[in-house]
Amino acid sequence: MRKLHQDGLLELTAIHGDGTTTPAKKGGDNLGYSGHKHLKGDKVVAFCDRRCNVIPPFISAPGNRNESPLLREALPRLNHIARAIGMNLQGSTISLDGVYDCRANRKAIFNRDMIPNIPENPRGRKLQFNPAIFEERFRTIERVFAWEDMFRRLLLRFERLRRVHYAFKTLAYPMINLRHYG
Repeated sequence: MRKLHQDGLLELTAIHGDGTTTPAKKGGDNLGYSGHKHLKGDKVVAFCDRRCNVIPPFISAPGNRNESPLLREALPRLNHIARAIGMNLQGSTISLDGVYDCRANRKAIFNRDMIPNIPENPRGRKLQFNPAIFEERFRTIERVFAWEDMFRRLLLRFERLRRVHYAFKTLAYPMINLRHYG
């Protein structure tokens, strides 16, 4: 990450985030049965910048957990990573899908001096929302997840231990970021 920042390849004015679920072939730890999708697996919430660079950390949970509370766990880690590479996230826009639309998530983003860009549910006052940044989200984070799916070992979770599976993810995300130097 520090090298990407030094080379000017990181653009953190807008950070896009989303969750993805990896189905599990075998049993193991950190798995949950998701009834509506009829799969057993685990879930990861990840972030990327405007240039599809994956920003650590990624937060994992069983597949039957909701993604929304995971954001509040991920934001302090995201700020820690940004400080470690010498970046300031104040004024950055966090673009997320409607799953993350709740008062607690918006408050957690505002408390870190960032701007939430989450499509709101039509249940009250109008909040700040930029559809152009939200549209950009599909070209970034969804592309990152498609690149992640090219790693066959990550497409299905074959490992029984969560640590092994996430070690492979930890290797895959920097390899996605290294595409600039190829």
